[in-house]
Formats: sequence, C-alpha cells, structure tokens
Amino acid sequence: MKQAVISEFSTKELYERLEAENLQLTKLKLHHAVSSIENPNKIKEYRKTIARLKTEIRNRELAEQKSQK
Repeated sequence: MKQAVISEFSTKELYERLEAENLQLTKLKLHHAVSSIENPNKIKEYRKTIARLKTEIRNRELAEQKSQK
C-alpha cells in the first residue's frame, strides 16, 4: 500500500487497517512456519505497510499536539 493511499484514510480507518494488517501478518508467519508459502516476500510487504500505517498515525498525533500548544 502506497503512502499516498494511507494518508487519505481517516484516523479511525488507520487503526482498523493496522489491526487487520497485523492479523494478516501473524497468519502469514504461522503458515510460513508450518509450510513454506509461495511468495515469502509478502511478509516483507506486510511489515512495510504496518510501518507506514504506524508512521502516519504518529505524524497525526504529533500534528495534533502541535496544534494544541
């Protein structure tokens, strides 16, 4: 998922998406541990997407704190 798409989400949608992506990553890791998955690069993609989501959430928190001062 690209950063431009992530920045269009509302904060609530970001949290929901983060939870869903974490769940998918956990399932993918479990499947990979049991039997090799077809494309192990998917794990890396999910980790990067999760990092992008967390970054956007943190940027919004910092912007909110800055605006309150």
